Amino acid sequence: MTTSTTAGPASIRRATQDDAGAIQRVLAGADLTIAGVAEIMREHAGDFFVAESSGAQRQIVAVSGLDVRGDMAVLRSVAVHPDWRGRGVGQAVVRHAIADADARGIHALYLLTVTAERFFPRFGFERVERARIPHAIAETVEFASACPATAVAMVRDKP
Repeated sequence: MTTSTTAGPASIRRATQDDAGAIQRVLAGADLTIAGVAEIMREHAGDFFVAESSGAQRQIVAVSGLDVRGDMAVLRSVAVHPDWRGRGVGQAVVRHAIADADARGIHALYLLTVTAERFFPRFGFERVERARIPHAIAETVEFASACPATAVAMVRDKP
């Protein structure tokens, strides 16, 4: 998989540790939790993908991340800066995370969402009862404490 592609006027690339602050700002601006992000960024910054605007004032405008647990992962931290919504950058960072997970042999991706339940089915995600979430996923920060109990759980099993 290439490390950088273009989505509209932004390029998609793997995150680096230097991106941690900007990623957290995009998440906070979208009212998403930053719980656990710093820890993942310290150990596995490349498990996050960012969309970066082009031009002289480059900035991170979208993000998605993986919290990998063996052969499963949580797709987390999917956010787009409000000024960049509707331009396809959210879809692009999600596609990159999914392609990376597939290439790594991850057989199931899980996520929690409060506001984007209609966004994720286009990528093969389906609702799943929280009681059916494997223990390794249920104990992640995202599932254990960062997201409210009212969040919808979804899964994408690799075909």
